Amino acid sequence: MVHRVGYAPGVYDLFHIGHLNILRHARSQCDYLVAGVVSDEMAVLAKGHRPVIPLPERLEIVRSVRYVDAAFVETVPDKVETWQQVRFDVIFKGDDWRDTEKGKRLERDFAEVGVEVVYFPYTVHTSSTQLRRALDSLVSLPGALSAP
Repeated sequence: MVHRVGYAPGVYDLFHIGHLNILRHARSQCDYLVAGVVSDEMAVLAKGHRPVIPLPERLEIVRSVRYVDAAFVETVPDKVETWQQVRFDVIFKGDDWRDTEKGKRLERDFAEVGVEVVYFPYTVHTSSTQLRRALDSLVSLPGALSAP
């Protein structure tokens, strides 16, 4: 029996329906799903800012999702280096990566080691970036409470 291991990396900050959809769809296409939770340092490299939710909390949230069999802290920017540690058969990404330079590079790199790249529809109406903007605008309102 073939045991197909999937890998779904993400920052998973401000966990929302888009994150849940990726994990649900990913789990439906593999026998064992590992969610890669990007470290705070890697999030800064990739997105230019620290996550709102600290890594231990993001890791616990993702671990608790019923579609996830294991959660892994991703600490390097190179996904093939992560693959060397986790050994997955398929990696799942949002289709906002499809036909981009980073998506093409991901496909080339993983083709060399026999890993399939599967894209899922990106949840346009809800994103952590939009949620972060909304929170930032609330905090900047006159009389708004500042963070402790």
